[in-house]
Amino acid sequence: MAIMNQIKRSRKSEGENPFWISYSDMMTALMVLFLIVMVASLLAVTNEISSAETAKADRDKEIGQLLTKISKSTKKFPGVVVNGNTINFGEQVRFDTDSNELTEDQCRMIRAFIPAVLDVARDPLGQKWLRRVVVEGYADKRGTYLHNLNLSIQRSERVLCVLLAKPYQDEKALSKADRRLIREIFFVGGSSFNSLRDSLEESRRVEVKLEFLDIGERRPKSPDLDIDDHQICPLDCK
Repeated sequence: MAIMNQIKRSRKSEGENPFWISYSDMMTALMVLFLIVMVASLLAVTNEISSAETAKADRDKEIGQLLTKISKSTKKFPGVVVNGNTINFGEQVRFDTDSNELTEDQCRMIRAFIPAVLDVARDPLGQKWLRRVVVEGYADKRGTYLHNLNLSIQRSERVLCVLLAKPYQDEKALSKADRRLIREIFFVGGSSFNSLRDSLEESRRVEVKLEFLDIGERRPKSPDLDIDDHQICPLDCK
C-alpha cells in the first residue's frame, strides 16, 4: 500500500512538473512558427509565379501590338503578309535560278516597305522589345548545300545593298537616321534549301524576321559609327 501511494505521488509530481509544461508549450510554438514560415514561403512563390505570368502576358500583348502595326502597313503591298514574327514578301521578291539579282520594281518595293519596319523599331514598344531584324535568304533544292547556302546569304545581302545603295532619281531616299538604324539592327542569314516551299519559285525568296527581347533583357548597344554616303553593293563589284 505504501508502495502504491509512492507511485501515485511520483506520477502526480511528474504531471504537475512545470518543466514538462514548458517543453510542451515550446514544441507547440515551434510548430506554429514552422507553419507560419511555410505559409509565407508558399505565398511568396505564388506571388512570384503570378508576377512572372503577368509580365509574360504583358510582353506578348505588346509584341502583338507591334506585329499588328506592321500587318496594317502591308495593305499597300499586295502579297506581303505577316506570319507570326516573319514578314513574307510572297511574289513581290522572288529570285531567278542561281541568281541574287533583284529587278528595279523589287528594289523599289523593298525601299518603300522597310520604313514601316523602322517605324516599329523606333516605337516605344519597339525600343523596349525589338532585339534585331534578320533578313533570311533561301534557295530551292537544286544544287549542293554549300552552293545554295552561299547563294541564300547573297540574296539576303542583296536586300541590305538595296536599302543602303543610292535610290533611283524619282525615289525618296532613306534618311541618314534610317540607314544608321538599318546598320544597327539589321542582320543577314542564309538557309540554303532548308525550309522549302511547294514550288521552286516560292523557295527562291527572302523573309524578314523580327526577333524580340526576353523579359529583363536589353537591346545590345551598337558602336557609334559614322554613316557614309550611299554605298555600292559589293556583290556588284567585279
